[in-house]
Amino acid sequence: MQDSSRPVTGYPAHPYPQPQHNGGYPPPGTAYPYPAQPPHQQYYNPNPNSYYNNRRLIRTILAFIIGLVIIISVTLFVIWLVLRPRYPEFRVDSLSLNNFSDNSSQSISGTWQVGFVVFNANKKMRATYDALDSSIYYKSEYLSQAAIPPFKQNTREETPLNVTFSAINSFVHDWVVNDINGDRSHGSVNFNLNIRANVWFRSGGWRTRTRLLRVLCRDVAVGVSSNSTSGKLLGGGRKCNVW
Repeated sequence: MQDSSRPVTGYPAHPYPQPQHNGGYPPPGTAYPYPAQPPHQQYYNPNPNSYYNNRRLIRTILAFIIGLVIIISVTLFVIWLVLRPRYPEFRVDSLSLNNFSDNSSQSISGTWQVGFVVFNANKKMRATYDALDSSIYYKSEYLSQAAIPPFKQNTREETPLNVTFSAINSFVHDWVVNDINGDRSHGSVNFNLNIRANVWFRSGGWRTRTRLLRVLCRDVAVGVSSNSTSGKLLGGGRKCNVW
């Protein structure tokens, strides 16, 4: 009989029964007696060649865009040097005024027949004019408006335009009637004419973009006295400002 007072020698008994199956692992549903190993961590190791390839691609794209912009700019500049687009020239060639009267202190009547001449000063570009309208003013006061039919011009071509403005008892401020009567007492009245049009130029297959053309004919003098209702242009043709 073994003495219980003697110390026990050897290894302690394993708390789990030693399985004879599953390759020596504990039976299913039994906690694993040893601490689990931490999961294997995967570290991302970027490819340095991919980074430099991306930078090279970005530089190539930027260089292509810059080169394309330079080529287009140089091409447009060369075309501009060759064609040298210029504004057309406008002038008032004739003007007759009929039935001109002030029926009250705030109304005016009259018919203005104006002859314009338009000259395409370009040697290599044809011009097309569209959506034209013209107005007549006394100083800053609007008197009448008229539409002008569209037209085209070849290079170095002159085109006459005949425009009729009509006002019948049109309202104006009282200072307009007073100032016109004061001018008539000196034998002439000055009017301002303007034209607005969409214009573009073409040379062969190349065409400019459409732009708004503005024309101002300032201080066009008409000889009309206080006791007359008609008059004509004084001083010959008047060149207009174009922009």
